[in-house]
Amino acid sequence: MAPVTLVLGPSVSYGLLVILAPGFAGYAMYRMARLWLPGLVGPLASGAFFGLSGMVTFQAWSHLHTAVGVAMLPLTVEAAVRLRRGPAVRRGVILGIVLGATMLIDQEFAVLAVVLAVLVLLPWLVRHHGRAQLRAMAAAAVTALVISAPQLIAMVQQLRAGGGHTPFVSDYIRYAGQLPSMFAPSPRLASYGATGLGSIYRATAPGEGLATYGVVLSLLAVLGLVVSWRRRSAWLLALLWLGATWLALGPILIIGGHRYVPLGIDWRGHQLSALMPYAWMIHLPVLSSFREAERFTLLGLVGAALLAGAAVQWLRQHAPPLLIGVVLLGVLELGWPGWPHPVTVPTTLAAVDRPIAADHSGSVVVDVPFGVAGIPSGFGNLPSPLALVLATADGHPRAVSYTSWTIQQTLTGIARHPFYAGLVGARYGHLPTPAQIVAARQDARSLHVGWVLVWGPHWMAKLGRAGRRYHPDYHYQMVYRYLRQVGFHFGYQADQVVVYRP
Repeated sequence: MAPVTLVLGPSVSYGLLVILAPGFAGYAMYRMARLWLPGLVGPLASGAFFGLSGMVTFQAWSHLHTAVGVAMLPLTVEAAVRLRRGPAVRRGVILGIVLGATMLIDQEFAVLAVVLAVLVLLPWLVRHHGRAQLRAMAAAAVTALVISAPQLIAMVQQLRAGGGHTPFVSDYIRYAGQLPSMFAPSPRLASYGATGLGSIYRATAPGEGLATYGVVLSLLAVLGLVVSWRRRSAWLLALLWLGATWLALGPILIIGGHRYVPLGIDWRGHQLSALMPYAWMIHLPVLSSFREAERFTLLGLVGAALLAGAAVQWLRQHAPPLLIGVVLLGVLELGWPGWPHPVTVPTTLAAVDRPIAADHSGSVVVDVPFGVAGIPSGFGNLPSPLALVLATADGHPRAVSYTSWTIQQTLTGIARHPFYAGLVGARYGHLPTPAQIVAARQDARSLHVGWVLVWGPHWMAKLGRAGRRYHPDYHYQMVYRYLRQVGFHFGYQADQVVVYRP
């Protein structure tokens, strides 16, 4: 996407990716389904139920890397199946490319992709372990390691720097799926006026993911198993669907919003259920990082979509009139309408950014609210998302950041800067001492801070609820006073943004 970003800007690039990601996922599933289903209708249905499902399109809106990572799962299965059917070094390299690329896109789904490849190839290797098979597998392993090396090296460096983090037990519980919501009608129905059906689905953390297969897909998957019951692979797909769904329920059972802990075991002061496989999985290295249990539904979607494709193909052959109704109902549950109250903001503010873009000194731009936010912790306040978008237009380095897994060493280093520490303190109305003012003034010069942008109440009101989250009860007058004390003066005001210069 770099050429698109450079020519048309990041907003266009992002919007294009949001559109393309579900289509890419659907095409990947279509390719995989053609290896299992004859004809065209069945594979097309599998691709549509997979790529255009509410679960995938939700991720495209909210976690774009996850949506693309999901698309790599059917590609992994396709590459592994082709390797089984014709073991060759070339096909081993293709499988390695898919696995390595998945590691660069989404590390959680890279683990799932490896698991899928092992499930497909291990029984075959046990029965056929000649030189051709071993050469192909070696080619796949070496290729995957080479391509994923940049990400693996970065992860090792992060761990050495103290960036490792085991999720809180409460996170494991919070980001779990619920029953019967996993098989409830899609909330998408509410956008067509069926608010009663669309409100049946419930989630503990609704902003993290959509964990429901929907009624139509669930029924079609069951029908697909019934009409394909003679095929051993159909039962394996059903096992993948139900096994992933069981994992997605998390370490306890949540039914209708009520929590149940059958066969309870104590871990870190929390009661987990020994009946739930996820409660055991999180004790394992690497797998303990899966704090969002509900995302396993995306793995189960691989099996469910294939079985649904088999059902559609059977209906086309035996009950074409019924198929029309099924397709129409299925379309109603596809997709995700986005957030209920979307906010439109400009991607550039020319009046604010023109002087900054004309400055070629490479000075640092500090946005207020100031903060470096991420997981598991951060420093300061959540920065305005508008600041991060504006940074791409003027080309200046930004002091604020929203970065996952920011290591504590980095946060501690930023917090030790007197200028940043005083700026965060002013947000809460804290007055710095004269000595702190002197240190902050010298620190701002050494940091080469050339611009300070204060995003005022206007922008926070425009962002609505999101604005209150990013900018709660800010002490503007104290911030202005602090900036004047450390050597900054009012430069100009445009588009309700106040700009200070040294």
